[in-house]
Amino acid sequence: MDNLLLAFGLTVFAGLSTGIGSALAFFTKKTNKKFLSLTLGFSAGVMIYVSMIEIFTKAQGALISELGEKVGSWITVISFFGGMFVIALIDKLIPSFENPHEIHTVEKARAPQDVKMDKENKSLMRMGVFTALAVAIHNFPEGFATLISAIKDPALGVSIAIAVAIHNIPEGIAVSIPVFYATGSRKKAFQYSFLSGLAEPVGAIVGYLLLAPIMTDMVFGIVFAAVGGIMVFISLDQLLPTAREYGEHHLSIYGLVMGMIVMAVSLLLFI
Repeated sequence: MDNLLLAFGLTVFAGLSTGIGSALAFFTKKTNKKFLSLTLGFSAGVMIYVSMIEIFTKAQGALISELGEKVGSWITVISFFGGMFVIALIDKLIPSFENPHEIHTVEKARAPQDVKMDKENKSLMRMGVFTALAVAIHNFPEGFATLISAIKDPALGVSIAIAVAIHNIPEGIAVSIPVFYATGSRKKAFQYSFLSGLAEPVGAIVGYLLLAPIMTDMVFGIVFAAVGGIMVFISLDQLLPTAREYGEHHLSIYGLVMGMIVMAVSLLLFI
């Protein structure tokens, strides 16, 4: 129960970090692109390393103990790539112009306060609403991934929650800017951004309620392997491309390596 409460708290923290992105859009004058590039790369490094080294290994161990080495290893690999397929399908169903992983900067939020809701602004409002929905859809499996990881290993869950939180900051900016342009209201822009992040804990709760009654070592192994696949796909498809858009190519890779090193050391400290 203690692990469950901590895990849920971590998903709330990770999800609501979209609000940090929204706040940055309105209370800073300039986007620190180099810092964002470095931190997004760092987040990708954490996710990739922990997925390939820790999550995949633990999932494989659970499945081998239940199904034997050959069958367990095959199911682990199938589940891992199955997780990638699921998140790729979700991403495919979201139109590209509404995808929250396009680059957005806080300079775009320097709009006048007396904006009228004309035809163009209605289009922007629609874009903002759909971006918020897109973020919510993406955050749903991310929340579940954070929860499952934290239940199994709280230290692992903390690392993943921090990585997901960093990932969600640019998404908060992506939601806020079109809503602000359309309405001229910082309050409304922040609300949409904040609410889109709530999908993270909601995804965690729904996933837990569905799986808790049937959670065996075999089910855990399959789900955990799929979680690893989801996080690797997010890193390769979203985090690293966004990091390169915000800053220099080398900064994103430096951040990636730093994230891997920090994750590796933190895992060794908890052995």
